[in-house]
Amino acid sequence: MKVEIWSDFACPFCYLGKRRFEAGLERFEHKDRVEVTFRSFELDPDAPVSVPYDVHDMLASKYGMSRERAKAWNDDVVRQAAEVGLEYRMDTLKLTNTLDAHRLTHYAAQFGKRAEVSELLFKAHFTDSRHIGERETLIEIAAQAGLDREETARVLDGGQFADEVRREEQEGAALGIRGVPFYVIDRKYGVSGAQSPDVFLDVLRKAWEESKPLTMVNPGAGSADGGVCADGTCAPERNRGDGQ
Repeated sequence: MKVEIWSDFACPFCYLGKRRFEAGLERFEHKDRVEVTFRSFELDPDAPVSVPYDVHDMLASKYGMSRERAKAWNDDVVRQAAEVGLEYRMDTLKLTNTLDAHRLTHYAAQFGKRAEVSELLFKAHFTDSRHIGERETLIEIAAQAGLDREETARVLDGGQFADEVRREEQEGAALGIRGVPFYVIDRKYGVSGAQSPDVFLDVLRKAWEESKPLTMVNPGAGSADGGVCADGTCAPERNRGDGQ
């Protein structure tokens, strides 16, 4: 079973949702049969790399609210994050453009490290107050995941994997994804938002039940002895008592 997660590293609910999904997945009876893949989404593709204001002012301006109300909203997000073991530092968070961070995850995917680098990027942004739009920060995160520093620098400087980021964004748009986090299970079920672990567990179970192989009630019937044609032949059943 495959789960694809569209998210952005600038999205506080994406990191929160990641932990809630992981909690639901941990309780899933067939978790070892689930493949989880992260997909790219940019909340603001036009965001500058360097932003001269903080997240409280950004929210206040975007939604036409006071700074105090914006800070109260962010404090509530911090509280929700703490409930799943995450420490958010919104007061010192550095707003930035996340394209290069997404490009880094695509590079990391070549080495089976996309999930690891995604986790490091979320932590760097929301917990460590690091600037994930800056080249040196991204190189350090790559090295932390065991990737080569010099090769990472060449990838970042050369603009590689930007097309892959855009393709995933377009793919998400084609699926109707307009906000993140968004979870797609077997390209059949979609879950929007940082839902509870119970919600994720329920949809995983539902998808599994609908996709699992048939359960044989008469396992020995899969042969000519059981009246089944197989291997291009239809041998007569034995012991039929009709003289044949």
